[in-house]
Amino acid sequence: MAVKSVSIRIEEEMLDKMGFVADYQGRSFNSHVLVLIRDDIEKHEGKHGKIEGNIKPDVNVKPARKS
Repeated sequence: MAVKSVSIRIEEEMLDKMGFVADYQGRSFNSHVLVLIRDDIEKHEGKHGKIEGNIKPDVNVKPARKS
């Protein structure tokens, strides 16, 4: 599976807070964003049915550190 890169525009305060949450949960910023995307996909599929295709939204996501 190819890994793609995306760029987003985000307010600095939101970026800082997201970085704080990611660090608190023991993830990189990137991994945390992927977790949020994966959760949103699962929520969507739960409501609207499975999205067809070979999509693995858990790829490249590190689990949170156990505290």
